[in-house]
Amino acid sequence: MSDDVRHCSFSARLDCHYLLQLPLMPDAKSALVVTLHGFGQTPEAMLHLTRHLFGPRHAIAALAGPNQFFLEGKSFTVGYGWNTNRHAASSIRLHHDMVQHVLNEAGREAGIPAERWILAGFSQPVALNYRLAATFPDAVRGVVGMCGGLPGDWETASYEPVKAAVLHIARREDEFYPPNVTEQYPERLRLRVKDLEFHLIDGGHRVPSRGQAVVEGWLGRVLR
Repeated sequence: MSDDVRHCSFSARLDCHYLLQLPLMPDAKSALVVTLHGFGQTPEAMLHLTRHLFGPRHAIAALAGPNQFFLEGKSFTVGYGWNTNRHAASSIRLHHDMVQHVLNEAGREAGIPAERWILAGFSQPVALNYRLAATFPDAVRGVVGMCGGLPGDWETASYEPVKAAVLHIARREDEFYPPNVTEQYPERLRLRVKDLEFHLIDGGHRVPSRGQAVVEGWLGRVLR
């Protein structure tokens, strides 16, 4: 950039969107799960996958990423994303604001208290969700990360200790987060996470369709 060009920024109103599915028969053991899709995916798909993992007794809020775009090679098919390496701080702040708004709004509508709020994510938003849990330790009771990474500044930034219980599910054939990377996650996560459960299971870079038993066991332990 030449010396006579200045970078300027401003804030503008952004309409954010999420899908909310309430349980038909809620009870005292119902949780609110705010779930975030992967890059190029949609809240509709993530709502279905999350419902399959968590079961029908819980409220599910599937949040759409703020960045929409046409998918390459798929005419007029739209996908959503969360951030890039350009203006990352702004994307992180926006993610925090969006998630906390949905937690509070959906929590009130579902009548589910904060001690039963879970934040889930697949792929791209996993690191963002870990940042939120380490920046706002009282925001959620648990965090579920699937086939995603850790914040690049996880070891060096001035984060708070994570109060939330964390369940991280990695996969052995994941082409984006291979085992030689994810096998280091338990040690790295425990730098800030006291209650950590880590699973490395078979399969590629997809939400684990057979992960219900893992999620159900973890959820039963965390939300007694």
